[in-house]
Amino acid sequence: MMSKSTMRFGAWFFARLRAASKTVRAPKSAAAFESVGTTVEATVTSGGGAFGSTAEFAKRRNHHRLSMRETIREYIEGFIAGKDPLWVQGGTAKQLAALLKRASRAKLCKRPAPDKWSVSEIVAHLADAEIVIGWRVRSILGSPGLPIQAFDKDAWVTAGHYDKRSPQKSLELFRVVREANLALYKTLSSEQWKHYGVHSERREESVERILFFIAGHDLNHLAQIETILRNKGRSKRGLP
Repeated sequence: MMSKSTMRFGAWFFARLRAASKTVRAPKSAAAFESVGTTVEATVTSGGGAFGSTAEFAKRRNHHRLSMRETIREYIEGFIAGKDPLWVQGGTAKQLAALLKRASRAKLCKRPAPDKWSVSEIVAHLADAEIVIGWRVRSILGSPGLPIQAFDKDAWVTAGHYDKRSPQKSLELFRVVREANLALYKTLSSEQWKHYGVHSERREESVERILFFIAGHDLNHLAQIETILRNKGRSKRGLP
């Protein structure tokens, strides 16, 4: 079962996203996109907190926009090229379970470096990211062309207390949400795969592209966990 802190965090997050989705409409131009992006950011970041002020969030967004696009290309071309993304995603939970069995709770929760995520934190990130992706895809299918809000993965690690989460419970959360998302993907029509949202950093992003990106994201983090368990590897990227 999910911890109370995880449930409270999830409820807060979805409430913010629902508020944002009611506040804005899909942009029709580059200028409109910038305006919409600011409106969404103001909704999500009002009151400061882990996400910081609207101005700070916008500054990070502009600074990382190019690198995020490059990251997506690396995930798709470097990790998933030639592979079936549905097959890859379908096997991730089992691979994570096998990896977690190789180490003690203490080792899973130990960071390889002060500024690098532990195995437990990576699994918690994967669980929360799967919730985000499920929301994004369903939002796109319901309202094609709508804005997609990015999130600060490092802020979520702190705000979500990833260091206090059980890696096994994070894995179970990931497994359940992943199964629900895969079940949805298998029902989509060819037209629905082409539906897209407008990401605040990467612009137009189709459901099909998200599917490939997440498969590459899985493989990237599985490789990181494998490296950490083998030696003092480094955790690099999360979900932009």
